[in-house]
Amino acid sequence: MLDRDIPITPNIRWVKDEAIRIYSRDAEFGVKMQIERGDGSEFDALREFTTGMDRRAIDWKHSARHRNLLAKEFRTERNHNIVFAFDTGRLMSEPLGGVPKIDRAINAGLLLSFVSLRSGDRAMIYGFDAKPGFMSGFMSGQRSFTKAQDLAAQLDYSAEEANFTLALSSLASKLERRSLIIIFSDFVDTISAELMLENVKRLTDRHLVIFATFEDESLAEMVDAPPSSTESVTRAVIADTLMAERDTVLLRLQRMGVQVIETRPEQFGAELISRYLQIKQRDML
Repeated sequence: MLDRDIPITPNIRWVKDEAIRIYSRDAEFGVKMQIERGDGSEFDALREFTTGMDRRAIDWKHSARHRNLLAKEFRTERNHNIVFAFDTGRLMSEPLGGVPKIDRAINAGLLLSFVSLRSGDRAMIYGFDAKPGFMSGFMSGQRSFTKAQDLAAQLDYSAEEANFTLALSSLASKLERRSLIIIFSDFVDTISAELMLENVKRLTDRHLVIFATFEDESLAEMVDAPPSSTESVTRAVIADTLMAERDTVLLRLQRMGVQVIETRPEQFGAELISRYLQIKQRDML
């Protein structure tokens, strides 16, 4: 028996495959990094004005000097703080399609961390359950992705319920500037989500928050199942009630100003990156 720790890092083959698709010129789902240049608020260069460009971008002073219409070209700002907050509690440790939800969330988080680090932003990894868990410092630079992968390996499954009050207040106290906080979590009903809503609301006073969760496919299957027996009808009614309560919670989050992502596992990473790029493009940070 070896008296040493052997780290087990997440399998990033899927992350690498998705990253190749995203940075490919022929990206199928339209998430292309070319939008990094041409949108945003940070001045990049002057270029000749062409049909289709925003006329408000014309630099009249330089156009007069060069006797040719020139427009300002902008790029998205860099060096933003991106916090990946993983709920490792009981609900996120449950399997979804044979894979624990937290594992799926970590894969999507690593994919976005690769994109954000490559884009010049800074990334932090934070895990919590009944109490605040592992919290890394902010990492920057594309070479930090390997470190992010190693740090993600320290996130572990838990059978305890997540304590959002303690976890999110602890996180807020460590952040000195406005950040994009992505909370990977789940909930069952409006009662269990009440404390989560209250504490997420406090974060939105200073930070931009994304609440990322998975569609509950099992509930949808119960609702759509043929009413072949009294038991199946009962299950369908209960499932429909839970889905309605779920929609209520997500709607309340949106009204607070929280960006909500709820999608199927296979679309989770792409949707997360699309939302991140939209936020960068609109200069919301």
